[in-house]
Amino acid sequence: SSRLQAKQQQPLSCQEEAPQELQALDYLQTRKRRTTEEIKKREDGKIAKKHQYEIKSCWPPTITGGISPCIIIETPHKESVTTDFSRFKKYRFRNLFINPSPLPELNWGNSKDVWLNILTKENRYAHCKHFTSLHSSLQPHMRSILLDWLLEVCEVYALHRETFYLAQDFFDRFMLTQKNINKSMLQLIGITSLFIASKLEEIYAPKIQEFAYVTDGACSEDDIVRMELIMLKALKWELCPVTIVSWLNLYLQVDALKDVPKVLLPQYSQEKFIQIAQLLDLCILDVNSLDFQYRTLAAAALCHYTSIEIVKKASGLDWDSISECVQWMVPFVNVAKKFPVKLKNFRKVAAEDRHNIQTHTNYLDMLEEVNSGVVSTAPGQLSPVSTGGIITPPKSTEK
Repeated sequence: SSRLQAKQQQPLSCQEEAPQELQALDYLQTRKRRTTEEIKKREDGKIAKKHQYEIKSCWPPTITGGISPCIIIETPHKESVTTDFSRFKKYRFRNLFINPSPLPELNWGNSKDVWLNILTKENRYAHCKHFTSLHSSLQPHMRSILLDWLLEVCEVYALHRETFYLAQDFFDRFMLTQKNINKSMLQLIGITSLFIASKLEEIYAPKIQEFAYVTDGACSEDDIVRMELIMLKALKWELCPVTIVSWLNLYLQVDALKDVPKVLLPQYSQEKFIQIAQLLDLCILDVNSLDFQYRTLAAAALCHYTSIEIVKKASGLDWDSISECVQWMVPFVNVAKKFPVKLKNFRKVAAEDRHNIQTHTNYLDMLEEVNSGVVSTAPGQLSPVSTGGIITPPKSTEK
């Protein structure tokens, strides 16, 4: 009887378990169908999204021929293609390969890479003559007076030409970052620019006490230190421009170079260098010189003393690139050539380096003669300003 009962109960348990297995199987099939449907919906969505786009040519109408680039535009919205590209100027490619590198083959680097780096730096350190419009109390002649005074300070302390031109660049670029600077601050900004430049360029730079001393009490040491930090922040610590005198050195070296291993040693005439350097000293006092790039100014000055063929060989610039600057420089050349400069000897300066020491003459009178448009025919040479003793600072009304 027990066996019979067991046989009777066995089908019943199977019957009870069967619906549970069917339910589980049905659940799995339903889940699988849902998963398949979801995958299909996602794929259909991707296909539908792809069909929302079409390829549309958007090459500017000013350019004809060639292969048209394409962009993807959503079909439902049909975005119109703009014809005004003026607001995209800053994204345009600036071609630095218009002129080939004039540098010879270098045994310490790739001449093309060196040339490209120099041109890139020239474009990064921008300057402009219109900074005076940012300062209502300033006049262009105030800048001329300040730079002339800095030239005098450089000669007294036997500072290099590169030091002066670094200071000039720092001053001009700093003034572009500011607004409504009072004229009483100009001497402080100028002497601070020279202080920064001398620490960068000179082996034995004058002490800060000496820079404060030459201002005749107008600027204290603390004033210079505070202004130094302000200027460095405003310039974003970009303190390595390719100056005008650096371009001149490069051009003369490339023109005179005959032996590649001696590319780093000066091969050009010191007399020719100082004649052209004096012209550039006079030109830089005029605020209109900032209309031109430094390399163009140096090339134009070289053209007046040599020829366009030499300029093209040394700089890679053709006549069209420098003609405007050459014409602007004509009255400056007429005045500068009336008063040729001679090499000076400086104490503790080697003979082979004396042409690199900044000199000063009566540039303000020469500049006034340029502006008047009348070149004096009186014989003789302008007498250099005496540099012994204390430097006379600009008048208080002209600082």
